[in-house]
Amino acid sequence: MNNKVAVVQMVSGADIHENLKSAQRLLAQAAEAGAGLVLLPENFAVLDGGPLAQFAEAQFDENALMQNMIGGCAKEYGIYIVAGTMPLATRPAVDGHIEPVPAPKVRPACLVFDNQGKQLARYDKIHLFDVQVDDKQAQYSESLSFEPGDSPQCIATPFGTLGLSICYDLRFPELYRQLCDEGAEILTVPSAFTQVTGEAHWEVLLRARAIENQCYVLAANQGGVHNESRETFGHSMIIDPWGRVLARVEKGEGIALADIDLKALYDLRERMPVHEHRRIS
Repeated sequence: MNNKVAVVQMVSGADIHENLKSAQRLLAQAAEAGAGLVLLPENFAVLDGGPLAQFAEAQFDENALMQNMIGGCAKEYGIYIVAGTMPLATRPAVDGHIEPVPAPKVRPACLVFDNQGKQLARYDKIHLFDVQVDDKQAQYSESLSFEPGDSPQCIATPFGTLGLSICYDLRFPELYRQLCDEGAEILTVPSAFTQVTGEAHWEVLLRARAIENQCYVLAANQGGVHNESRETFGHSMIIDPWGRVLARVEKGEGIALADIDLKALYDLRERMPVHEHRRIS
């Protein structure tokens, strides 16, 4: 079985069509390099393109630009894709019933597609980035545009069980502990970490989540200057359960690849059974 995975780093802008072209090109490169599972960054399709409601799609809409493009790439290249985030105008279905998100907000959703282009899972970002940062943008207020999700999500794949998360979630270890309790072996972190916060905290947080949960971590970040006020840190990486960085892209577009070894993961968990040693839950 192919155990190679990839993370894609982008520098997305305001033009959704150009962003999707870039995403498709990078997905093709990852597939050509042998990856069977590929993670795209947060906001891969549009970043700072104005009110997100204008781009939002209903989940499973047959005419959906973003969903059709990603599903088409997954099927054409024969790969599983964890599609960073895209703005969705509908909440997750409950008992077959789908509710719209109250305008003008959208849901920041991560969709997982199998190698036949079928949607397998959806995770809506739980923790919204409402903070002040010492950079040119200064204030980030995701809650003005986004409605948060409220449900952690794991999904079984041939590569391992994925625990889904998004960007600012990284600062909340209790989410990852719950994902591990639900069987996560690989944690995915599509992101648009700012230059300032990324330089200070990105790698140390990612490695901590890998070490404390004894999981692989796939982290796909935005990585460059997007406009006059927005710059992201990059340094997309793949980390093993011991906390070692296996592959990295520093700045600009690119892909990083590594192999997943679940036997090594479970050997580590057997030798150091931290999950069994927990005294506080």
